[in-house]
Amino acid sequence: MDRAAPLHRPVLLDEVIGFLLPRDGGRYLDATVGAGGHAEAILDASGPGGQLLGLDRDPEAVAAASRVLARFGGRARVLKRCYSDLAQALDEAGWETIDGALFDLGVSSMQIDTAERGFSFQKAGPLDMRMDPSSGGPTAADLVNRLPEAELRDILFRWGEEPRARQAARAIVRARERAPIETTTGLAEIVRRAAGKRGGIDAATRTFQALRIAVNNELSRIEPAVRSAAARLVPGGRAAVISFHSLEDRIVKTLFRTLARACVCPREFPVCRCGGVSAFSLVTRRAARPAEAETRVNPRARSARLRVIERVGQKGTA
Repeated sequence: MDRAAPLHRPVLLDEVIGFLLPRDGGRYLDATVGAGGHAEAILDASGPGGQLLGLDRDPEAVAAASRVLARFGGRARVLKRCYSDLAQALDEAGWETIDGALFDLGVSSMQIDTAERGFSFQKAGPLDMRMDPSSGGPTAADLVNRLPEAELRDILFRWGEEPRARQAARAIVRARERAPIETTTGLAEIVRRAAGKRGGIDAATRTFQALRIAVNNELSRIEPAVRSAAARLVPGGRAAVISFHSLEDRIVKTLFRTLARACVCPREFPVCRCGGVSAFSLVTRRAARPAEAETRVNPRARSARLRVIERVGQKGTA
């Protein structure tokens, strides 16, 4: 069903534009176009000749972004594609190189605010969590009702960093023995009773994060996709990545530091053979964070972290 998108506030918008420096005639990739807020600003800043290719695996996001970007005509193109397929999408567009790339990782406000998508423990809905509902892959309900307790515990601990993963997994298994767990609020209540209250964070938060990551295979896609986009950058081109939790940010930070190393020879080489000249430099040595004014207007921006890298050498393999 094509629903109107809720109000969307793109996170760190001024910072993204300030770091990407969109220019007239440039080609830009928004690998997670969402509702189109960042893409719209990039196109405005790169007018009248800048172009943008937007990708998203969520069909509702593709529809919303297409509406927002329609005013740019042929300067904007939006495809239903996961960012892990960005190389193929760029090839199909005939873009061998790009001037900038943006990744806004994780779940979007549009997905959280739509109860039927099952991402929010604060809204009653089916326990789905698939970013692409047409994919046919397992839902969160499939995982909580079918996985062995040990596998559930591992998911909650590794991807939710849930310190009470054992208790939560055991409670889920016991509850499903009585009846299938099918709703977001039902799962949240089970986890809250098992994990208890901890400060200001809802006890269901980490469980829902872990299940969402598992359902959408999120973390394994980040490094190869960002590396692929970086390899397409022209000299002076920049790749910007917004993450929302430490697991995502750690992957991006490690990758960017690896790309910016002066020597890229294998560690077993006794001496440097590559010349010690890095093809990339870190634009942000520490992650940029939202200003207080932004978090007051958009509390969901509080955990956002932005990292940026720039190509300084010739195009090659990143």
